[in-house]
Amino acid sequence: MKVDIRIQPDCGDISVTITAPALTDEVKALAARLEGGGALIGWRGDTAMPLREEEILRCYGEEKGVKAQTTRGVYDLRERLYELEASLDRHAFVRISHSEIVNLRKITALDLALSGTIRITLAEETVCYVSRRYVKKIKEALGL
Repeated sequence: MKVDIRIQPDCGDISVTITAPALTDEVKALAARLEGGGALIGWRGDTAMPLREEEILRCYGEEKGVKAQTTRGVYDLRERLYELEASLDRHAFVRISHSEIVNLRKITALDLALSGTIRITLAEETVCYVSRRYVKKIKEALGL
């Protein structure tokens, strides 16, 4: 993806134009992220809280629902994991298993000693395991 930045001092608000050969799911997700400002809505009972991407440690499936673990606690999400994977910043978030997406910026340690998988330690001492199916993907995302 090519990114052009043009600084115009007389411009009022920031404006973004997306130029693409076709309207794909990736283009739609990018537009949605730009319009929405990167905030998800997390739920605790009837209380909704905006969740910024930079505070999310991981999103995972549990009890037929999706949860987001943040620095402030765990919240229920109304989105499915595949929707989150498409809408979250693909440079910061990567799927590590069928039921989990982690924030690469929150990784504090990697244990590659396990055969066929990777043990990830996130901030807040959260431990996750990369399933064998996603090892190649996580290594590419981390540049290993």
